[in-house]
Amino acid sequence: MSGHRIESEGTGVVRPHADSMVRLDIAEPVSREAREAAEAQLLRGGATRARGAGERARAELPDPERTCFERDRDRIIHSTAFRRLAGKTQVVVFPTDHQRTRLTHALEVAQVATSIARGVGASVSLTEAIALGHDCGHGPGGHASEEAFDAFLPEGFDHGPWGAQVALADLNLCVQTLDGIAHHSWSSPAPSTVEGEIVSWADRIAYCAHDLEDAIRARIITETDVPSTITGPLGVALRNQTGTLIRAVIATTSATGIVGMDQPTAEALAALRRFNYERIYTRPESLDQAHTMIEMLRQLVSYYVGHPEKLPADHRGDEDLMRSVVTYVAGMTDRFAFECAERLLGWDPARLPCGIGHGA
Repeated sequence: MSGHRIESEGTGVVRPHADSMVRLDIAEPVSREAREAAEAQLLRGGATRARGAGERARAELPDPERTCFERDRDRIIHSTAFRRLAGKTQVVVFPTDHQRTRLTHALEVAQVATSIARGVGASVSLTEAIALGHDCGHGPGGHASEEAFDAFLPEGFDHGPWGAQVALADLNLCVQTLDGIAHHSWSSPAPSTVEGEIVSWADRIAYCAHDLEDAIRARIITETDVPSTITGPLGVALRNQTGTLIRAVIATTSATGIVGMDQPTAEALAALRRFNYERIYTRPESLDQAHTMIEMLRQLVSYYVGHPEKLPADHRGDEDLMRSVVTYVAGMTDRFAFECAERLLGWDPARLPCGIGHGA
């Protein structure tokens, strides 16, 4: 490994390339306050402005360099809950190298959402923070975990509020970030910010388009299976679908002030979602996978409730044992949950999902 190179002009600046001619015309660092002021001028009316430390459950001093929403984004990226998304199901358990996980889904939602936010003059940093954190409440096995954990909690288990209130609770995020995470699903109450609304659209755009691409790559379906009501307006390639859908949201939002999509494009997106449900999410192999995950997760919760001494030390001692157990099991990756099922419950590995579309 080569050492640092030193600027040869006597400045004492450490740099990787001594012969570089690239320079910035700058006299002092660009402060957070200066960027907040510039943001306030750039953003459209109704967009969420970053102000100081942000509105948090526990008051904090402002960060010297980052706005409050940039700080939220960074906290989410460095959180355990976000890292574990790499080991959690998006559509299939044990995906191939080219199939999505919850982590790659979150990154794609962030890309779609920030493209829309830039196009309509909303806060990119708040949008990105919500998008990156929106699925941190998911348990192993994707949406199957919600049905599994519903049986143990009086209020049920919804990955949006769970992410905001439990999985990311220790990060002390801004109320706008938490609101967007809690309410990103279309079945939930509407988010309180335009940035949260943008992420709701971006989530649907991203998963509809990339789940179709994954299914085609896995040979679950072929391109010719996709009906013309979808391919006509949107195309079949991921880049065409996402580009068309992003531009539709930008155009409609800019024209009306309401985060939305024109009727014809929205109908094509709805048709794509219906097609995915019929041909991907509810196909027999997918349902078998979900049923197995639900049974396994419920047995794991029951096991830990009956053997609380087996919980990690930081999950013991809570007055609400059931909630502590669900919190622990919901935080597991797919692979770790499978290992626990084999080790603690005696599950035969042959019973566990091994992926869909592998070797097809």
